[in-house]
Amino acid sequence: MAQLFTPAATTLFRVVIVLLGLSAVAAGCIAYVWARSDSTWNVGKAAPQPVPFRHDLHSGSLGIDCRYCHATVERAADAGMPSAQTCMSCHSQVWVGASVLEPVRSSFVLGQPIEWTSVHRLPDYAYFHHAAHVTKGVACETCHGRVDQMPKTVKSQTMSMGWCLDCHRDPVPNLRPREAVFATGYEAHGQNLPEDVRTFYEEASRRLTSCNTCHR
Repeated sequence: MAQLFTPAATTLFRVVIVLLGLSAVAAGCIAYVWARSDSTWNVGKAAPQPVPFRHDLHSGSLGIDCRYCHATVERAADAGMPSAQTCMSCHSQVWVGASVLEPVRSSFVLGQPIEWTSVHRLPDYAYFHHAAHVTKGVACETCHGRVDQMPKTVKSQTMSMGWCLDCHRDPVPNLRPREAVFATGYEAHGQNLPEDVRTFYEEASRRLTSCNTCHR
């Protein structure tokens, strides 16, 4: 029987097969890196807001407590966003005629909520309870970063499942004394915690990493 393919064609076919395999591996590696990159999770990207609110001014320079604007963070799943009434408690006397605050004034007069854009919103299938974390010693800046230094609020962490699980497997290094939860620039993570607290979380790690803890 006559030979169907020349040696050169056979060699070319083998090269193509190898290149296709290498391309598939390279594509998988690129997809893996891309899925875990900060840009994919919008880390460092500011979301458009109806008012150019500056955390570095309010929380940083003025030292306003997180709970003044996020009033339900210690008792509810949602931390709460500032209402027009909250904003106007100061801005009825400060920057009264500023044009950038017109959406706030309109919201206040019309009795309609300000439509803030969430920077850290999780998917609907992920259950997160702010109060459960805050009351156990997880600080605001552990998840949200140094907002007191942010002219525009951006994500500082991916908030991915892997990132959350890393903390749930060993939360102790991220825990603080209760009085330091709302402090910024706190460095002594885990150093002042009682030994019984450490023991409790070591024993609770299995429950904290269970699927139904966050997916209900």
